Amino acid sequence: QVQLVESGGGLVQPGGSLRLSCAASGIFGRIYLLGWYRQAPGQQRESVATISSGGRTTYADSVKGRFTISTDNTKNTLYLQMNSLKPEDTAVYYCNAKYGRNNYWGQGTQVTVSS
Repeated sequence: QVQLVESGGGLVQPGGSLRLSCAASGIFGRIYLLGWYRQAPGQQRESVATISSGGRTTYADSVKGRFTISTDNTKNTLYLQMNSLKPEDTAVYYCNAKYGRNNYWGQGTQVTVSS
């Protein structure tokens, strides 16, 4: 059984940094695609960054050069390091795991960028 639990959200000033974590039990050791998505009020959920079990990463154009996705297989954890945060990064951030036909979501963590 796969379980995803996000943490690390909060309030940060523009230009600041946050690191999101996703404890991902039951996924490491498989062939997978892990990702971070976000949803702002009144908007659709969008992909922010993904990382495959082979280590390949992708990023949304809006976060390239500012965000970094990574995993620590020894801790079964997915990370999203967010630097140079902007007000438009404000959203609920969700951890996602896909393998085979399976698709799992975490409960989400709020990130608010405001002065």
